[in-house]
Amino acid sequence: MITFLLWLILLVLCAPLAILALIVYPVMWLLLLPFRLLGVAVNGVFALIKAICMLPVRLIQRI
Repeated sequence: MITFLLWLILLVLCAPLAILALIVYPVMWLLLLPFRLLGVAVNGVFALIKAICMLPVRLIQRI
């Protein structure tokens, strides 16, 4: 009997949290998407700058 009551308490506490997580997670994913795209763009710019700076070294190594 006590086990059943513990399961009911767990259901009452966790079910609303699970439903809230199912609703909030996609909304947060959509809100954070522009920042993720900005991060990809900044990473690409840094990779380009690194490639430009390392080009003389790579050319000297091939000689």
